[in-house]
Parts: sequence; C-alpha cells; structure tokens
Amino acid sequence: MRNIYLAVATVVVLSLFLVGFGWWCSGIGGGGLTWRALIWSICTAVGVVWLSWYWLRLGRAITSIANRLRSEQPADVKLCNSTIVKELNEAIDKKFGRERNRRLALEKQIEDLQIQIKLSQRQKRNIEAIIYSIRDAVIVIDESDKLLMANEAAGVLFNFDFRNSQHKAIGELISADKSEFVDFLHQSRQAKGRHTRREISFEKGDKTRTFDCIVSCVYDNREQVCGVVAVLHDVTREKEISQMKNDFVSHVSHELKTPIASITAYSEMLVDGEANDEETRKEFYSVIQSQAERLNRLIEDILNISRIESGLVKVVKKPVSLTILIEEQLQMIKGYAEEKNITVISQKPIIFDQVYADKDMISQVIVNLLSNAVKYTKPGGSVEIKTEVDEAASVARVSVTDTGVGIPEDEVEHVFDKFYRVDANKKQAKGTGLGLSLVKQMVEKVHNGRVFVKSRVGQGSTFGFELPLATAEAVKV
Repeated sequence: MRNIYLAVATVVVLSLFLVGFGWWCSGIGGGGLTWRALIWSICTAVGVVWLSWYWLRLGRAITSIANRLRSEQPADVKLCNSTIVKELNEAIDKKFGRERNRRLALEKQIEDLQIQIKLSQRQKRNIEAIIYSIRDAVIVIDESDKLLMANEAAGVLFNFDFRNSQHKAIGELISADKSEFVDFLHQSRQAKGRHTRREISFEKGDKTRTFDCIVSCVYDNREQVCGVVAVLHDVTREKEISQMKNDFVSHVSHELKTPIASITAYSEMLVDGEANDEETRKEFYSVIQSQAERLNRLIEDILNISRIESGLVKVVKKPVSLTILIEEQLQMIKGYAEEKNITVISQKPIIFDQVYADKDMISQVIVNLLSNAVKYTKPGGSVEIKTEVDEAASVARVSVTDTGVGIPEDEVEHVFDKFYRVDANKKQAKGTGLGLSLVKQMVEKVHNGRVFVKSRVGQGSTFGFELPLATAEAVKV
C-alpha cells in the first residue's frame, strides 16, 4: 500500500506541474492565460492520471497473482524445485569436476611425456657417446640409404665430416673406390638379414687395409627394415700376423728339414757300411756333427725369439762394460776370421762405456754381428768393431763395419725380419735368417735400445746397436 500511495502522490504532483507549465507558457506569449493552453494542460494531466491508474491496476493484478501462486504452491512442488536445483548444482559440479579431472590427467600426461622426451634425449646422447668412443668405424643409415649417424673412425676411413653429414645419401659421402662397401649395405638391406659378414679391402696408397665388416638390419615394431648398422673392424694387423705365423711355420719346417735330411743320409750311409776307411767315416761324423750343431742353433734361436716375444725370457740386468764384452767375443771370432784371411780391427778401450744389460744376451748380439760380418766378407777384406759414447743422448753405440758384398737398398729394411735372407747373398754363406731377428729382439724389446744398418752393394755394410748408459738407466730406476 505504501508503494501505491507513493505512486498516487507522484501522479498528482506531475499533473500540477504540467498545468503550471502550460500556464507559464501561455504567459510568455504576452496574451495572458488562454483557453487553449488551459485545455492542453488539463488534457495532459487527465492522460497522465489515466495512464498511471492503468499501470497501478496492472501492477496490482500481477502482485495478486504472484501472491496467490506463492500461497497456493504445494509442499511437494517446493521440494521438487529444491531437488531440481540441487541436482542441477550437482550436475554442474560433476561436469566441472570431470573437466577438472580431465585437465589434471592431461597435465599429468604432458608431464610424463616431457620426462620421456628428456629420457629419450639422454639415451640418445649416451648412445651417440658410445658410438663416438668406439675405435671401429660405425655407420648407421635409414631405409632410404641416408646417413643417420657415424663416428670419427668412419669419417677418417671414408673421408667425410661425420658430424655434419646427417641425412645425406651414403653413396654421395663415400668415394667410388670404396663402392664395394656401399653395395654391401644395399644388398644387406634388401636381403633383410639380421647379420651379414664380409671381409672388405681398401687400397690406401701402396698399402691395403682389410676390414671385417658386419652389417645388421634394424627393424621397427611392424618388423619392417627401418635402417642398417655397419661396423668395420680393421683386421689388417691380424691378417699380417696370421701370414707371419704361416711363413714362420713354413720357414721353420724348411730349415729343420735340411739338417735333419743331412744327418739322416750320412747316418744311413754309415749303417750301410759305405764308409770303408777311417778318413771317410771321420768326414761323415764331421758332417753329422755340424748339421746337429746347426739344428741345435736353429732350435735355440727359435726358442729364444719365442721367449722374448712372449715375455717369458729370464733377464738378469746389471752394469757391464761393452769394451770388455767385445774383447771376450773377439777371441772367439778371430779364429774364424783368420781361416778366411779377414782382418778384424778393434779400438782402444773407452774409459766409461757401461750399460745396464743382460751380459749373456749382449754377448750373443755382438757374436751374431761379428760372425755375420766375417761370413759375408770376401777373403782379404776387413771387419772393424768400435764403441762410441754419446753423453748428450746418454747412450753407448756399438757398430760393426765390414768390406763385404753389401745389401741392395730395397732389401735393407727387411734384414731384421725372421727368416729373411738377401737373395743375392744366399750363395755367399749359409744361414737360417734368424740371427739378425734375434739381435733386434734382444736389443729393442729386452733392453729398450735401437738397432741400425747402413749398406751399399759391393762396398760393405755397417750393423750396430745403441743401449742406454748405466747411469741413465739407474736414474730411471
């Protein structure tokens, strides 16, 4: 009711305002209050009052209906409305809850994926580090024969930048002279074999390098070939060693057969009574004895080389004077030199030429060099042995120079190899080809020294060795 009274008062005030406004407007015209103005004001006021009365009735009707609906609404309807609101709220909360859970699950998946990516990156770096550290050449290509990964050994072998050549065709990276390897990769990928192995040789200058190449196909989860991994292991040295072993066995067999055949032949002649007189028998005995000694030397040299190479040789090192050792061995060799009319020249003793060495081994080294010099020097020639001390380098140097047949230049570097004998000099003297090899092993492997040779065909040769002085060796110990 209070609101209605307030509305009626508002209408009355508005009507009076309109009448006054019309009156004032009529006065402005100078004619005073006119009937037209008065009628306009009264009509306006009546229209406002009627319109206000209509709004009041409409508002009262709406209010009455609302009050009746509120008062007459059943309790179950009210409960239903509250239940609907509650369920609606629960549905909204549930919907938002599901979205929130989904968002949290997605965030967890993203976090897990980030962790997996980091782990994958770390594993990739570890795999790359392992591949880069392998000494063998490693190459990985994809199903399109494009390079995925290679290590430094592969880059050096095939002459390409292994870090900046990813996704380039392997045929473009490897030169045509090594196309056999590229063809092998293609064949292995097409054959889809798990592991394929082949020996491949590459020419480098005047040398040939041999590689044991293993190619393995990489499969995806659908068992389709998605790449190829190739590992190339350099077996050049192994092949050389294997060949050396074969040559060694062949040479040993040949060298053993010769004295054994002589001993067997002369023994059979003695048994058969073919030596009718004492002089013939002595000759046969002498041949058997010399061949037995030769056989014994050969076996001893082989055993010594084998012991040195395997590290099983017994070495007793102590300070010894090279001059004294040389004088002792000269007494043994002079008789052999006199038989061939060869002059042996030695120098005056050096005050200090002591080396830290095994006396028996160095004595054998000196004997081998002196006997070789006498053996390959023609009658009337000379053999000179001398000792030098290089205090700056802290080494003592022994050299044996002869006026013999000499060695061709292209064969000088091979004279210290096992069983190697210069073809042009084989008729000059007999030998097994192990003496100089034994010298090299004793000097360099046992005593950390150095052997050397200089020679000219028809003018003679100089063989020698260097050993650390005893003082320098003592400082190292």
